Parts: sequence; C-alpha cells; structure tokens
Amino acid sequence: MNEIKKLLEVMRRLRDSESGCPWDVEQTFATIAPYTIEEAYEVADAIARDDLNDLRGELGDLLLQVVFHAQMAAEGGHFDFDDVARGICEKMIRRHPHVFGSDEQRANGKVDGSWEEIKELERASSDDRSALAGVATALPALKRAQKLGKRAARVGFDWPDRRGVSAKIHEELDELEQVIGTQDQAAISDEFGDLLFAVVNLARHLDIDPEQALTGANAKFERRFRDMEAAILEKGSDIKAFSLASLDREWRAAKKRVG
Repeated sequence: MNEIKKLLEVMRRLRDSESGCPWDVEQTFATIAPYTIEEAYEVADAIARDDLNDLRGELGDLLLQVVFHAQMAAEGGHFDFDDVARGICEKMIRRHPHVFGSDEQRANGKVDGSWEEIKELERASSDDRSALAGVATALPALKRAQKLGKRAARVGFDWPDRRGVSAKIHEELDELEQVIGTQDQAAISDEFGDLLFAVVNLARHLDIDPEQALTGANAKFERRFRDMEAAILEKGSDIKAFSLASLDREWRAAKKRVG
C-alpha cells in the first residue's frame, strides 16, 4: 500500500461511524475549514523560518486537511480524493499548453498573459459571469481586496496611475475624519474599511503585495519594540514608568540599533 492509499484508509477509519474517532466523525466541512486555513498558514510560517524539517510535517498536516474534506465528500456521494487529484491534474495540464500542449504550443513556449487568458475562459463557463467571480470570500481581507482590485482593473475599472489612488486615499482619510466626530461606530468602521481598500489598491499600483508589506512592518515593529524593552530593562527601569517623550527617545535609539 503506497502512502497516499494508507492515509486515505487512516481517514476512512477515523470517520467510521461505529469504530472511528468520535471527534472526527462529528466534524463537517464548516467545522474543519478553520483548521485547513490554519494549517496553510503554518506551512507558510515554516517556509518563512526556513525550517525544512518543520515544513515536511506542516505539509503533512495540510495534506490531511485535503484528505479529510475528500472523505466527507465521498461519504455524501459528491466526490472523492481521486476526483480531487484528477481535477487538479487536468487544470494544470490545461493551463500549461507550453508544457503539455501540441508541438506548436510547446515550440512557442510560455506566452505572457496566457495563464490569465485560460483562467478567463474557465470562468466564462461558470454561471457567475462577473469579472469578480471566483475570488474566495475566505481569503485574508488584504489579499481579497488586492484580487478584487486586480480583477476590476482588467475590465478597465481602475485609476489611470498611482496619483489617482493617492488622491483617493486622501479623500477616504478626510471622510473618516468627518465621521469620527459623529461617534457612529458603524459609519467609522465603514469609512475605515474604504481607507484600507484604497491603500491596498495603491500597493497594487506600486506592484507591492500588501500582505507581505504589512508582515514586514509587523516584524520591524516587534524587533524595535523588543530592543527598546531590553534597553530599558538593562537600565533597571520599568517601561510603564516612562513618559511618552522618554519612550519616544528610547524608540528612536532602538531604530538606530536594529533598523
């Protein structure tokens, strides 16, 4: 028995209503979905830490999620793991004509934009004909905003250049300032969301991944803050006792030390 077949059998037994694990048996697509997302993030984290041993384990955890969903679907008579594997094989072959296509297609090599053109043809066969079709609602908000803006831009709904986006950011910031005074939390949240959406679109125009940019900013803030804490501790002081002006001086010193 190869390892994939063994894994499928392990999951089948775990889901057995009579002899399986009670926790596994009671799960549904909805209850497992958060674990699937979490495992994908843990794969990305192992890659970011360049820990290949950990990556091997995290990929196994992610594969288990695929097998779990496929087993539940098979129990309902919808599809099974083979259908999942077959579908992705067909998709990859279809989207890589420069590798799997005719002699002429392979000779022409990879054509810029061909991947998106093929995806557009696939979407055209869907009942949802919107340019925004297929942008998953479960994506992180920054990533989804980026994809929505990119899709809209493909059909011409976009600012001509980054200056237009920058002006929109200032406009949204002004609107946010106006509603802050009303103390209407729903309106404030709405305007704040508009501001974030505009900022994500500026990132798109600058060819920057907003998720990666914010991840970098988070890491930089943590690096500087921890250095500031350590410096204050070395002085035998308590950070809570420092005035804001004193903390600002310590912060600027930490920036010089750790960048």
